[in-house]
Parts: sequence; structure tokens; C-alpha cells
Amino acid sequence: MTASHGQALRRSLPFRRVVVKVGTNLLTAGTDRLDLDVMASLVGQIARLRQRGAQVVVVSSGAVAAGKQRLGQSTLHEELTQRQVWAAVGQGLLMAAYDQLFKWHDVKIAQALLTRADLQNRVSYLNARNTFQALLGLDVIPIVNENDVVAVDELADVRIGDNDNLSAMVASLVEADVLVLLTDIDGLYSADPKRDPNARLMPLVDHIDAAVEAAAGTVGSSRGIGGMVTKLQAAKLATASGVAVIIANGQTPEVLPRLADGEPLGTLFSAASSRMESRKRWMLAGLTRRGFVSVDSGAAAALRTRNTSLLPAGVARVTGEFRRGDVVALNDAAGQPVAYGIVNYDSEDLTRLKGLHSGQIQDVLGRHFGDEVVHRDNLVLV
Repeated sequence: MTASHGQALRRSLPFRRVVVKVGTNLLTAGTDRLDLDVMASLVGQIARLRQRGAQVVVVSSGAVAAGKQRLGQSTLHEELTQRQVWAAVGQGLLMAAYDQLFKWHDVKIAQALLTRADLQNRVSYLNARNTFQALLGLDVIPIVNENDVVAVDELADVRIGDNDNLSAMVASLVEADVLVLLTDIDGLYSADPKRDPNARLMPLVDHIDAAVEAAAGTVGSSRGIGGMVTKLQAAKLATASGVAVIIANGQTPEVLPRLADGEPLGTLFSAASSRMESRKRWMLAGLTRRGFVSVDSGAAAALRTRNTSLLPAGVARVTGEFRRGDVVALNDAAGQPVAYGIVNYDSEDLTRLKGLHSGQIQDVLGRHFGDEVVHRDNLVLV
């Protein structure tokens, strides 16, 4: 896509429902404590978006930093349990700060703490979506964070892991028009701008491929959990769900109103052309994934280009334990995800069926739940 096409897309980008993710480095201005001046600026910008008719959800980091500040503890020896303590102390402080700042603009807020378990169950997912819809209908701004207090090693599978990916899941959940990831850099660069003087800002990304992922590098932040890698993961999930994504520098004056005006700041990731139904959004989030099914090259091509179902003949390998009705990831021979889908056979049965023709299912298992391992109606491409 040409630069002019990208600018035209940016100008037409809808800002009716927006999820704004605010990172730790931005909220602390690079220190070990919350910067209320930065928070006040962001709150004012969000309030102005609302005055223009936008509905806004905020996914905010900062609880750990607030807890450290209150307890007077350093950043050394950050173990997971210690982060939980900081989060438990800091979450109330963070919300109190937001409440006071938004009150100046006569804006009401609500706190929403989420875990993987809240989103992996279909009923809980729908309940969460209904709650968000009701809050937005009442002109209340939900302030969202992961419930770090229960995110321990023993409960690892209830943890999402970073607020970048959480914001993408929330954007999909509420069917946002755009997800804005505010950080302390200008966007995605072709290389690390701190190391490569020839690095250039990438204003538009139509598709996240290997070259784009390589540009993100692997280094995260010392104060937050996420880095550019997790932001690309979030962009992948959100754009596949039909949500446009912008990574921008939150230190840029009036960045949110300027983005809403169509100013080409940061990096824009184009959304998929069509919206997804809620059930497919839920599957795409990957929160319910119980295992992996590797497919051969022919099956991978058929899934990607012809919107077919997955048959036993296309299954090459089964990894993990899962039951009939669980969501599994379908990977190609290189281990790259092709799709997520609801599987018709459990892992033990599928191990016996892999590579066989559908007509052999009854003879091998003594039962038959359909010719497909995953029907195309229960499948969503990545």
C-alpha cells in the first residue's frame, strides 16, 4: 500500500469505540513511580474523546509501580510473589488516582480485573462482554487490568501475562473500532532505533509477517512486562478480529485527539476486512486452547485458501491432551499457527485417526462424531 493510501485509511479510521492501553513506562515517565502529570494529560485527552462521542475503555498498567512507591521498595529481586504484593497494594492507589483525575472532567469510571479463566469460559466471556456493554451504555469508562494478585506459578494457566495482549482481548471482546497502544516510543521501527541510526519508523503495516516480527526484536522493558514483541502479538490478535491497531508515543502532545483527527502518528496496523462473530473472536483469543494439531502442507493450504474443514487425513501430529469440544491450535509443518478450531475428537482418539480417511473412523474407534476433525463452521484462521 502506498503512503497516500495509508493516509487515506488513517483519515477514515472510525473512533466510535476505542480501547486505549497505557504502559508502565509511560505512566511512570521512565521512573519507579506514577507520574500524575502524565496521567492527568492522558485522562484529559480521553475525556475529550468522549466529548466527541467516542466510547473508551482503558487498559492500564501501573499498579505494581504504585505499590512499590507506597511500600518504598526498590526494583531489585523482583519475584512473582513480590509483584503480587506490589499489585495488591498499588491497584487501589492506581484506581484512586484515575477516579480523582476523571472526576475533574465529570467522568465516571469502573474497575475491571480480569484473568484468563474469566475469558476462557464461554459463559464468563459473554457475561464480561455484557458488563462492558452496559458500562459503556451508561457513559462509564472501564479501567481494566489483569488480576495480578492471583497470577501465581501454581495458577499459571489463569494468567494472560501482559497488558498488551490483555488489551487486544478486551478490544475483541467489546468489538472496538481501534486499539491504541500508547508507549514511550514513536511506533514500530525497521530496526532498534537506539542501536541502528538508519532505523525508520514504519507508518503502516498491512500484514504482520516474519520481517515485521524481526523488526520488533526480543527486548522488553525493565519496568513493565511487555515490549514491542508483545505489542505485535496484540496487533495480530486485534487486527484478525477486525480491530485496527495503532502503536504511538503517549508523550506526544494531544496524541489521542490528533489520532482521532486522522493525523498519521505512530504505526497503524490495518484491520481485517470483515468483522467476526463473537464465537470466533472468542476462539481466536486462544485463551481456551487445550492442545495443538499439526497438519500437513496440503491441509494447511486448503485451510488457508479454500476455507475447508480439517479431515483426519490432513493430521500429522497431535500434541497435548484435549477433549471433544475443546479449542485447539492448528499448526503447519513449521509450527506456525494456521487456525484455531473446536475439535470433534479428543486427543487420544485423534492420535489413532491421524492420516486416515474419514470412512475409517467408525472401524477404528467404534463410534463416529462426524467426518471432520474440525468443521469449517467451528474454525477461525489466524
